[in-house]
Amino acid sequence: MPIQRRPHFTSISILCLLSHLPFAFGYGMAGPIAAAFGENGFFCAIDASGKQQIICWDKQNKSSSTTYFSSLPPMVSLSGGDGFMCGVTSNASKPYCWSLANSGTDLVPEAYKHVSYSQMASGKDHVCAIRGEYYSKTDSGSVDCWQFTSNSDIASKSFFGGHSIDGVVFRSVVSGEGFSCGVVGDGGGGVICWGPKSGNLGVSSVSGVFKSLASGRQSVCGIAAVSGEVKCWGEANEFCSPPNRTSFMSLSVGSQHYCGIREDDHGVKCWGSIDSSSVPKGSGFMAIASSDFTTCGVREVDLVLDCWGVHGQSTPDYSPPLQLCSPGVCSPGSCAAGKFAFNASALNEPGLTSLCARKDLKICLPCGTNCSQGYFPSSVCSENSDRVCTACSLCQNSSCWGICKISSQSSFGIRDQERQEIIKKLITIIGSLVSGSLLLFICWFLFFRILGTKSEEKGRIICCAGKQVVEADPEIHSQPSLSVTLCIGTTQVFRLSELKDATHGFKEYNELGRGNFGFVYKAVLSDGSQVAVKRANAATIIHTNIKEFEAELEILCNMRHTNIVNLLGYCAEMGERLLVYEYMPHGTLHDHLHGELSPLDWNLRLKIALQAAKGLEYLHKEVKPPTVHQDVKTSNILLDSEWGARISDFGLLSGASGKDLKGDMEGDVYNFGIVLLEILSGRKAYDRDCSPPSIVDWALPVIRRGKAAAIIDRSVALPRNVEPLLKLADIAELALRENPHERPSMSEIVCLLDQNVKGGIMTM
Repeated sequence: MPIQRRPHFTSISILCLLSHLPFAFGYGMAGPIAAAFGENGFFCAIDASGKQQIICWDKQNKSSSTTYFSSLPPMVSLSGGDGFMCGVTSNASKPYCWSLANSGTDLVPEAYKHVSYSQMASGKDHVCAIRGEYYSKTDSGSVDCWQFTSNSDIASKSFFGGHSIDGVVFRSVVSGEGFSCGVVGDGGGGVICWGPKSGNLGVSSVSGVFKSLASGRQSVCGIAAVSGEVKCWGEANEFCSPPNRTSFMSLSVGSQHYCGIREDDHGVKCWGSIDSSSVPKGSGFMAIASSDFTTCGVREVDLVLDCWGVHGQSTPDYSPPLQLCSPGVCSPGSCAAGKFAFNASALNEPGLTSLCARKDLKICLPCGTNCSQGYFPSSVCSENSDRVCTACSLCQNSSCWGICKISSQSSFGIRDQERQEIIKKLITIIGSLVSGSLLLFICWFLFFRILGTKSEEKGRIICCAGKQVVEADPEIHSQPSLSVTLCIGTTQVFRLSELKDATHGFKEYNELGRGNFGFVYKAVLSDGSQVAVKRANAATIIHTNIKEFEAELEILCNMRHTNIVNLLGYCAEMGERLLVYEYMPHGTLHDHLHGELSPLDWNLRLKIALQAAKGLEYLHKEVKPPTVHQDVKTSNILLDSEWGARISDFGLLSGASGKDLKGDMEGDVYNFGIVLLEILSGRKAYDRDCSPPSIVDWALPVIRRGKAAAIIDRSVALPRNVEPLLKLADIAELALRENPHERPSMSEIVCLLDQNVKGGIMTM
């Protein structure tokens, strides 16, 4: 049937962005997670233990979720209304409704308590439910509706008004304020709305096939079955302008905003009056629900709950418990095309074979065709598993290069290879043009080199690692290069010309980083080995005379540890100050936590924390004289080829000399505590876009209130055992004590981190 009246969209998009009054509430199709609206709003979700018990949480977790867990019956699906929640029980398909204050009291009218329903849809003050058993192969039925009075007494009365639904069977249903809408179950998939306020939607029947619906206070939206695009009717300033050419698998509605899960990568897209920066960018979701100003969802990678705020809120009103929840609704039969049956064995829980209380049922979920940014699909969707998304850092062939946008900083070094090929071709061309001149130049060079070897003994001697190394005289240009690979454990002297060649003349495209000391370049030596060259800037050279350079160089020469970036050589030629270090192919910890490099799992994060602490302990305790870093931060923690953590930028050219050695060491401990907070939360040490911007001001009060779980980074899959992460927060709190004398030493921190890693099995 044709639409009777379409909403007028002129200036609507402007109005919905300017308006901030919380007049719109959202209600969605029944699912594994739902939100109750209003002043006493709360969230509930079905747990992933296989028992289908209910987990609930309210604003700031003021009420204990264990109360709901013990008093509510197991359920298969949930739907939230204004201050109440309803669900279908998993054992008998019976309805059950409750409020925040009466979780143990069933609010369903006596006339409907013993009727079986396949799903329920809660509106502002009424409920509509489809008759039938959820575990039956019949996927449609007739509808019953009842309404709650304003004083919370139950008044069972007819909710039919407007369009008659007598004799109509439905596959799904949603409810708003004074109306309900359903997807017709006769194969056509059209939408019919009814109720006393259904006329305000401007539509009594909608043509087309829809697979799911979501409702606002005065609007309703549906997902087209073929295109996956969103179509909406009713008050346009509630849903604003839905995105075009975007396919969705589900929707949720909050105050003046909609959120949907995209079909391709299962990422979340929200629109309306919301701050898009608060929406998770790196996680896919299987189910979501929205309250007034918060949306929560079940992440596909680990089934962990995650919430985000809207309207510019830096943190959501609701902080969910660290428990795994069901990603979908249990159903009978085989999964349809484009879906897969969730495999409970992926949770690594002994004895857990299904997330459904009835073992003959399964959870069918939509297949993903793409992955979030930073990942590529390494396998396709099959009968019992979704497509697998793998971090781009593990991309091994051309099939994923385009998706991952492999650059010169990747492990393949494609651009470096292309650049080298271009250089080779240029050399070939130039060589053919000037071959005669080049031959004369070689003869001239060899003649003066023979003469120059007699002057090699003029260089000064510096003792490095118990061995003598000759430093080049700046006036001598004939000293031969020494191979790093032949002299492991010693410090080598490099020619300036050699390092210029290795860095292509210190070109910008070879830069690895920069700081107060100068620049760091990636270099490839003549023997093919890769190194990092630190080149001091003019200001550093002016403030560091040659004697200071030699004194600190001697200290660096004797430093050797698996958790520091070891010095390989240096150059003090033509007024330059260059240091040659081991090359760290996996970049900095900062870039993995906050940049574009692949995220790190929790096993690796705990390992990095321990190894970085060991590197600092070595500097504080074993180096003679003891060395203070004074600039401990995530950008100075590098990752080697085995993903081992190495401390960098200590000692020479980093201002590590200090009069109060103990006080400076306590400062290193404090800064390392900040590093631990970054590892734990994924948030930067200082971020102007956050409130408060300082990670210490934000995280410490939360940890000291015993709520450390609230700061754990949700952008990476959580382990089943989160205890090591909570202990990591406690260690960070010790390191960040205001009184320096109350802080542990680096040796004590190493001991605590080592016990934490050994004591916690980080099963993903």
